[in-house]
Amino acid sequence: MNCQKSLFSLPESVHYLNCATMSPLSKAVEAAGVAGVLRKSRPHEIYAEHFFDLLETVKARFAQLIGCPDPQRIALMPSVSYGLAVVAKNIARLADISRRPNIVLVGDEFPSDVYAWDELLADHSARTITVKAPLYGAGRGAAWNEQLLAAIDEKTLLVCISPTHWADGTLFDLAALRQRCTQYGARLVVDATQHVGGYPLDVAQIQPDFLVCATYKWLLGPYGSALAYCPEWLDDGIPLEQTWMARQNSDDFKSLINYQAQYRPHAYRYNVGESSQFIHLPMIAAALQHLLDWTPAAIQQYAQQLSTPLLPMLREAGYWIEETPYRANHLWGIQVPPHQNLDTLQNKLRAAGVYVSYRGKAIRLSINVWNDASDINALATALRGNS
Repeated sequence: MNCQKSLFSLPESVHYLNCATMSPLSKAVEAAGVAGVLRKSRPHEIYAEHFFDLLETVKARFAQLIGCPDPQRIALMPSVSYGLAVVAKNIARLADISRRPNIVLVGDEFPSDVYAWDELLADHSARTITVKAPLYGAGRGAAWNEQLLAAIDEKTLLVCISPTHWADGTLFDLAALRQRCTQYGARLVVDATQHVGGYPLDVAQIQPDFLVCATYKWLLGPYGSALAYCPEWLDDGIPLEQTWMARQNSDDFKSLINYQAQYRPHAYRYNVGESSQFIHLPMIAAALQHLLDWTPAAIQQYAQQLSTPLLPMLREAGYWIEETPYRANHLWGIQVPPHQNLDTLQNKLRAAGVYVSYRGKAIRLSINVWNDASDINALATALRGNS
């Protein structure tokens, strides 16, 4: 694919290599949001069906993106932490936690994926098993994957994993994790925020027990929404909210006072209240259409094409980078040599208009469709000059 920077409003002087923090909005997504704001100025044009129709479009597009054959398995949520709270609430109801107390996490995980299980730890005597990252060096990614698999056994309640590690881009093998979790009857819970949109994922193959993804990073949408995949074990679960829209016949406004005990089928009960979201949903729909047009596989290949010339230069200058196949192309870490001052390097990158993130003593680089060779060259010049 070709660079898509013309579809965004980024200035030419800005080298934005930081989608893992927050993506820019495309002009199309921005326009959809503005139209959504203005729509509220004409409430007489909003009818009962408009409270439901665009949500179905968003569900269908996200389902297509992740290989889900049934869009009714998709729910709209306000955040990843909301989705993980749904899992925690229903696992506490269904599982024998005294027999399976272990929640397996990887080290240096994003805080939401750690805090999500606090109530299980406090109220049900669950415990976390944290598989720490090996030291930087040859074979690190392979060793981390092996240690993660080894931590899963008959006492494992669930594994919560970000398949592309948010801090350094280490790739975890979801297929192997699914096989291991199936072997021991553990749930596989996936925070795909740093993965879906930039990397291909097929839930029909991986069969996660839950998957959730914030929209404001690799899904290229607004801040304050998330999309979740909810498989069959949650069909009769208890949602966090009791919203009127989740009930049967809620689209028949004249009959809303005929209160319904039954929920709409599948994942609908897990939608956040006021899920019509007349501003966010048009933006998410437009962003998802971008991704369906471009495809995550092509984005991954494009990121590889841009980053490949950079790798030998960085390694020659003493920076450490994970080897494939344990490094994503869209998001990866550059470990800074011990003799370098990260603050000095940070100031130099900022002065050059290069926007990246910093995690520990590493630079987190994230590449997407608005990037081109000039962005990579600006980064390389700053890093080479500091070596």
